[in-house]
Amino acid sequence: MDPLEKIFGKTAQMTVLKNLIERQNESTYLSGIAEETGLSHSSVSRVITPLIASGIVIEKPLGKQIRTFQLNMESEATRLIIDFYNKINQMLD
Repeated sequence: MDPLEKIFGKTAQMTVLKNLIERQNESTYLSGIAEETGLSHSSVSRVITPLIASGIVIEKPLGKQIRTFQLNMESEATRLIIDFYNKINQMLD
């Protein structure tokens, strides 16, 4: 079991956040996150919205219908989350 799941349980939002942390220097699409996490496209869309609203994730439109997502590395909150993620993984491994 993943260290974050041990602490917070397995939620769709945690799954999406973990996926973005593991690919923190890459942009991705909703369908890419859905495929990699096993979540439905609608679930990813639903849980990524508050991450965007909080400034943790940046959404960039590509054309009229395609959107890309990436962690906002300029956000202090994002950096703290990544630091926590790395430390908790080291402790519980």
